[in-house]
Amino acid sequence: DIAKVPVMIDSSKWEVIEAGLKCVQGKSVVNSISLKEGEDVFREQASRAKAYGAAVIVMAFDENGQADTLERRKEVCRRAYTILVDDVGMPPEDVIFDPNVFAVATGIEAHNRYAADYVETVRWIRRNLPHARVSGGVSNVSFSFRGNERVREAMHSAFLYHAVRAGMDMGIVNAGQIGVYESIDPELLEAVEDVLLDRRPDATERLVTLAERFSRSSMRAGAAEVAEWRTLPVNDRLRHAILQGVVEHVEADTEEARLKASSPIHVIEGPLMDAMSHVGDLFADGQMFLPQVVKSARVMKKSVAHLVPFIEAEKKDGGEVASRPRILLATVRGDVHDIGKNIVGVVLGCNDYEIIDLGVMVPAARIVEEARRQEVAAVGLSGLITPSLDEMVHVAREFEREGFTIPLLIGGATTSKIHTAVRIAPAYSGPVLHVLDASRSVGAVSRLLDPQTREAYVAEVAQEYGELVRKHGKGGAVTGLLDLEDARGNALESDWAAIPVTQPASPGLHALDDVTVATLRPYIDWTPFFQAWELRGHFPAILDDPDRGEEARTLLADAEALLDRIEAEDLIRPRGVVGLFGAASTGDDILVFDGDERDRPVAVLRTLRQQSRKSAGRANRALADFIAPEGSGVKDWIGAFAVTAGHGVQEMVAAFSADHDDYGVIMAKALADRLAEAFAEYVHREVRRELWGFAPDETLTNEDLVAERYRGIRPAPGYPAQPDHTEKWVIWDLLGVEERAGIGLTESLAMWPAASVCGLIFAHPDAEYFNVGMIGRDQVADYAERKGVTLEEMERWLSPRLAYDPGA
Repeated sequence: DIAKVPVMIDSSKWEVIEAGLKCVQGKSVVNSISLKEGEDVFREQASRAKAYGAAVIVMAFDENGQADTLERRKEVCRRAYTILVDDVGMPPEDVIFDPNVFAVATGIEAHNRYAADYVETVRWIRRNLPHARVSGGVSNVSFSFRGNERVREAMHSAFLYHAVRAGMDMGIVNAGQIGVYESIDPELLEAVEDVLLDRRPDATERLVTLAERFSRSSMRAGAAEVAEWRTLPVNDRLRHAILQGVVEHVEADTEEARLKASSPIHVIEGPLMDAMSHVGDLFADGQMFLPQVVKSARVMKKSVAHLVPFIEAEKKDGGEVASRPRILLATVRGDVHDIGKNIVGVVLGCNDYEIIDLGVMVPAARIVEEARRQEVAAVGLSGLITPSLDEMVHVAREFEREGFTIPLLIGGATTSKIHTAVRIAPAYSGPVLHVLDASRSVGAVSRLLDPQTREAYVAEVAQEYGELVRKHGKGGAVTGLLDLEDARGNALESDWAAIPVTQPASPGLHALDDVTVATLRPYIDWTPFFQAWELRGHFPAILDDPDRGEEARTLLADAEALLDRIEAEDLIRPRGVVGLFGAASTGDDILVFDGDERDRPVAVLRTLRQQSRKSAGRANRALADFIAPEGSGVKDWIGAFAVTAGHGVQEMVAAFSADHDDYGVIMAKALADRLAEAFAEYVHREVRRELWGFAPDETLTNEDLVAERYRGIRPAPGYPAQPDHTEKWVIWDLLGVEERAGIGLTESLAMWPAASVCGLIFAHPDAEYFNVGMIGRDQVADYAERKGVTLEEMERWLSPRLAYDPGA
């Protein structure tokens, strides 16, 4: 997770910064360097930062002190830029200027221009120092009003409003102290902007006087303000409802607005889209979090749903309805996961795009057909499991064959920029873009569809992807791999005479039909739940996070309320099956026996072995190493399971969808995923303590379970320790999963219902999760022969793991 964002190394001592640069992976940011010690030191520090591949924050500070006027800021920034770019050779996009945010309204006349000059400096940097970025310590601007959070929040929001529009890229501020700009009390906003923009000589005195009237409460609407906003004009009420996510009055307000408008479409094109566009801007600026955005979209959809019948009637009467750009979204054939796709659809919908969601398991032919029939402006392809990567390549080829030129957006957990550049983009002559998450989708789509920015953006992406392809080509096949036989010679060795092997208390198959949602709730790991909503942080610490805590607590309360309803109304029916079998390893395979009989295996589990070179004392592991070898004299055991919390979810989703409630849809799916993982945790615990009983005295908290402080592992096919999804077929046959748990497999081996988990259970005391990593042609050929399939078929299933080009 850390590698996904740049780490900022912050110290006033250069030696501390450089020590950090030696430790940090990926691209980091140095905070900070400046000219205060002269050009020689500045050049040396910049050169060292560049050598480590870091970006630098450059303070507007030189030998004469901090730059505190517009001219001084321009002078210092221009001089620093020239040295960094022309002399040191630092890429200009790695230069981040901090032109100094100082406190205003201090009563000292010389300070009156501080904020206004900062904004003007930002605008000047954008025009005169190409590609450089701008940062600033936003909280400094309101220091004179510390203790009055209402006024500070207004100052931060207004300052950001003007600075961001001037070109500011980033800043330091408590996100909890940022309100919605247009929700600031008009009188307070005017006084604040008078100070920030230095619009009148008595601005400080007026704001100080006015500040006494405002309490420490935030600008968010509370219960006491409800009556006040309900007295606003109807368009303002609709705007308020969307910004605050309030659904209670939306149908009545929409009808009132419709009756006042000359056409129902004007309600959508006016107050509704104005409000949603503002929501999109706030989300992009980090001033709203994803759950708030989805709640806003729920209000919008309910309002639009009320208007649709009137719009359709107007169409029949010959009225014209303005069209919005259409974006088609689909989870590709064989894949059933769509939470991320749904979130992207909601966020794009907030930004005036019409979303056509084809759902899950959508074949290429239908995606192509609907893209043509609906005349869409772009297509988004989503997938979670690794076979979806090949399916996306197939879809791209079909779009090429059909002569399309519209953009293809690629997203999903297993997708990446490098795979998109190397595999998907070459299959299609139109624009192909990897979109990391929902927060990036709006900017990408807007630049792709805007005629003024499209050509330059497509060229920029093509250049970036071309460089990735070149680097990939230079790397060629992954080097440094051991031959398969050498890797096997470095397998994990165990003293099986000393390892405790426990005979299961209840071997064989066990259907899990009496597990309830109430049983599973204590086992929920909430951290991934918040991550699904793009609220990064660990539970429970995130609940007290100064920026995200309030929204995290609200989200958790909504989740708990829905879980209460699911329990009370029996909306989700968990089902599962677990089995315990005799086992013995032979090479990289695991023989599975019916109970204690070891004459003839009832199944064979194939495993893959690490082939990367290891340092002394480290083994090249395979899952088979955790099972006693055949002929060792040790009768070992293995477990397998498949569980689901997906039965009933589709009905819940359908009900929420019918009510135009995307928040409910995403919440239901996210909770089902968490319950499925909780089910796996519960089953594993029951196996350790009761069914197998190799840890009968285990007493672990849920925190201990999340941290995996127990003996054994439960790896799943398709995950790092066994990246081959086709091993699910063995588990399905062994356990009778479809019959006993109602879980099916798609053609790409995704589990259906989607909220399902399967895996194997190992009891070896030294068993731990590992990553097989990249594997060579010799292992793939050997593995294909062991499984009785062609090399080509095995290469298709293992394509992300191949350390060679199958076509070479």
